[in-house]
Amino acid sequence: MPYKNIELSNAKSVAQQAPKTSHFYKGFSSLSNTNSGSRLYDFQLIQQDIINHFNTRKGERVMNPNFGSIIWDLIMEPMTDDVRQALKDDINAICTFDPRVTPIQMDLTEYEKGYLLELTLLLNGTDQSSNLKLTFDQEVGLSVQ
Repeated sequence: MPYKNIELSNAKSVAQQAPKTSHFYKGFSSLSNTNSGSRLYDFQLIQQDIINHFNTRKGERVMNPNFGSIIWDLIMEPMTDDVRQALKDDINAICTFDPRVTPIQMDLTEYEKGYLLELTLLLNGTDQSSNLKLTFDQEVGLSVQ
């Protein structure tokens, strides 16, 4: 009996299927509808978590008074060496609080109405890095550039 050629899938349909991408971290955000279904992956998720941490004043979180940032309490203080060191320690603590990333570089710049923070974060276990620019403004609040 001769063998029959049986076609299991159409070659065109296989080529049209999008390759499945793998993500290290998956999450959701209720703040933004820019992603389909408000899904966040990898650096988007980590950045949103860090932004949430910076947006919370230290002592504001129920049952966790050590969570949050002191940056909002020091936003209009004169930039003395003690204030600069306290801000650097706070920023470093927030960036190292998240075990998924390691801060590579942190630059804090004072301007008329607040601070500009530029972070470079390395995704642990990979060679991927991401830059994050945060503006802490007395009138506007926290904005991401």
